[in-house]
Amino acid sequence: MPPVPNLKKIPVAQARLGMHVHKLVGSWMSHSLWKSRFALATADELARLQGSGVAECWIDLDLGLDVAAEPVPAPAPPPGPAPALPAAPARAGAAHQGPVPLDAEMREAAAIIGRGRSAVQSMFNEVRLGRTLSADGCQDLVDEVASSVQRNAGALLSLARLKSQDDYSYMHSVAVCAMMVALGRGLGLDEAGCRAAGAAGLMHDIGKALMPLEVLNKPGRLTEAEFAVMRTHPGRGHELLLEGRVAPESMLDVVLHHHERIDGTGYPHRLAGEQISQVSRMAAICDVYDAITSNRPYKAGWDPAASISRMAGWKGHFDPEIFAVFVRTLGIYPIGSMVRLASGRLAIVAEQNPDNLVAPRVKVFFSTRSQLPIVPELLDLSRSSDHIVGRESRDGKAGRLPRLDELWADPEVLRAMKA
Repeated sequence: MPPVPNLKKIPVAQARLGMHVHKLVGSWMSHSLWKSRFALATADELARLQGSGVAECWIDLDLGLDVAAEPVPAPAPPPGPAPALPAAPARAGAAHQGPVPLDAEMREAAAIIGRGRSAVQSMFNEVRLGRTLSADGCQDLVDEVASSVQRNAGALLSLARLKSQDDYSYMHSVAVCAMMVALGRGLGLDEAGCRAAGAAGLMHDIGKALMPLEVLNKPGRLTEAEFAVMRTHPGRGHELLLEGRVAPESMLDVVLHHHERIDGTGYPHRLAGEQISQVSRMAAICDVYDAITSNRPYKAGWDPAASISRMAGWKGHFDPEIFAVFVRTLGIYPIGSMVRLASGRLAIVAEQNPDNLVAPRVKVFFSTRSQLPIVPELLDLSRSSDHIVGRESRDGKAGRLPRLDELWADPEVLRAMKA
């Protein structure tokens, strides 16, 4: 008889290179790209697995690694009175020490987004009036964004996705700024590096201020000729920053190269692999994610979790190692994603669980068995017998579903965002 394999069931979030996947549990959206059993030998394979939406898998311990060992906790200090620390006054741009609850950060994040939208709009208007742009003028806004991301990244990252078609260009810049800061932290950049990445993200589309408004704001898909015009925005933005003479190299690079792809099929220079700087590879991911999850004049935005899954399948577009960190930063099921639970209920992801990406806190609101809404209930899946079995499409359900964003964000905050 063949030996019985030594199997272990683990959350996909705990997968790491060197493991041997024996079987995937539940729905597998990109199953055609995988063998039924495979070794996690490359960062690309790990990123696609963790971005697939599959919640759990079985690993073979005889053929590969086990989950990483838990760190041994440091011995507790001897009991005694803790010294009192004076409270430091808050100031704009100052780093906040330690996280705060999501709902506590929502109002501040909404205010930062509002100020950011106005600042970027003003910047675009200055460019359209032919005035020289000074890139260092955005630093105060970047400091505010970075501080909010440090306090609770989920607040700003989730709210920045909510944008109207009219203010997309301005809100998109703020959203990419926030994601660049959060991704930089996930990659281990120091604070200065994170804020430089955020500033580059804020300015990445400045060249669009020089695009014809009838093309930039067209309520429909662009023609080939119109798209050719839009493809000039990285170069135009780069020239604009060079004229100001103060833009750092990282910002210049991101403005010029955020549409390059790892396989060399991007633009404007068809750079490939390591020819593209790390910060521009970061920007390529953040730019695309915010674009496909946002409502546009010609299409509704994709669900956040579905977007992560689709991006994971676009081989050659993104740096796989950076994309894997991006998935861990936002979560396999980002805030605002609609999911189906094993109990047959639908839920909206309300908050991440950093220790278990496949078991976030969700707000259940609909029963697929009765096909009726239910009283919304907040459920921590890390402490529940229920679990996610897959993403759920919103298509065709609009008449039966409540206002979904109000399930994870305070309605007053949402109204302030639209004001």
